[in-house]
Amino acid sequence: MKNKKLIKRKDAVAGVIEALLLVALVSIIISTIQLVYIPQMMEQRESDHMDDVENQFSYLKSVIDLQSMVKEDVPISSPIILGSRELPYFVTARAFGQLDIIDKDRTDAYILTDSLNVSLTSIKYKAHNSYFTDQTYALEGGCVIVKQPDGETVKIEAGITIKNESTEIKIYYNLPVIDGVSGKNSTCGYKNCFIRTNYSDQNPIPGGPTTFIKIYTDYLDAWNVSFNKLLEEEVENGYIIIEKRPIGSEKYVSITPGIKSIYLELTLTYIGAQIGPGTVII
Repeated sequence: MKNKKLIKRKDAVAGVIEALLLVALVSIIISTIQLVYIPQMMEQRESDHMDDVENQFSYLKSVIDLQSMVKEDVPISSPIILGSRELPYFVTARAFGQLDIIDKDRTDAYILTDSLNVSLTSIKYKAHNSYFTDQTYALEGGCVIVKQPDGETVKIEAGITIKNESTEIKIYYNLPVIDGVSGKNSTCGYKNCFIRTNYSDQNPIPGGPTTFIKIYTDYLDAWNVSFNKLLEEEVENGYIIIEKRPIGSEKYVSITPGIKSIYLELTLTYIGAQIGPGTVII
């Protein structure tokens, strides 16, 4: 029978400790990336996506303006990126978005004057971000509006022309009216989609004097600031008065005469719109 001789050596223990330290170091690095850098990367990614949506709404407005000007029934598709996917190999979340066509049958917004009551239709995108601030983009009344929890603003003004004459302020407004298609007026997700629009008809409403213009909308601050900026000289000189009313419980933006009267001329341009492929049906 042979005797076994055991020899104590420390190099094997050192190898195990070294391996454990390497695993711990790698875990610390991955945890730091996951907890610190990945959220920053995802926030920047969603911020870039919001910039893309803003550019796409700017393009959509330019398409609708072009169709209104040319007055030809030529359908054009405009892309909208709804969201963004998660990063592979890391714990991240997707960003989703919802796109809606708010036509006259779905909207509560409208423009009211002495003799007119015209619906304010819109195309609205609402982001559901996981890291960046949630934002809403709306193409309403021909202007592009962005809204987030800390405020709202008009990014691109509506098609309004102002003429300051001796006794009156003339306002010419080319107002796009969006006609949606049932079953093709809403979508959500994170992939790309397309809004297909075309010119349908135009209805010039004869202009005339009015004692008030009231704009009922979900974006009171944006419309109020936009009109005060557009009619800055007229407001500063007291020719007209623009404010949110009634004070303390605002429901609409009010435009009323000051020392000059108001003349309003509206041109309603009907635009057919649908989300997704197919023929635009009016």
